[in-house]
Amino acid sequence: MLAETFIILGVMFVAVMGPSVVIAMLGRAVIKALARNPSAASKIFMGMIVMLVFVEAIAIVSILIIFQLFSK
Repeated sequence: MLAETFIILGVMFVAVMGPSVVIAMLGRAVIKALARNPSAASKIFMGMIVMLVFVEAIAIVSILIIFQLFSK
């Protein structure tokens, strides 16, 4: 039982940290892009929002799959 709990926690950690790293990298890229070309802020902002929606959707789906796989 304890080993199964650690496996579940490890898989959930990977499922949460993957999108978290992508969000951090996206934020860094957006700040660099805005520093280079502030006049393109609206286009950069829309692209950022679309990417954040997809990344969050992947995180939610992966956590739902984990709950489905490890439910009793």
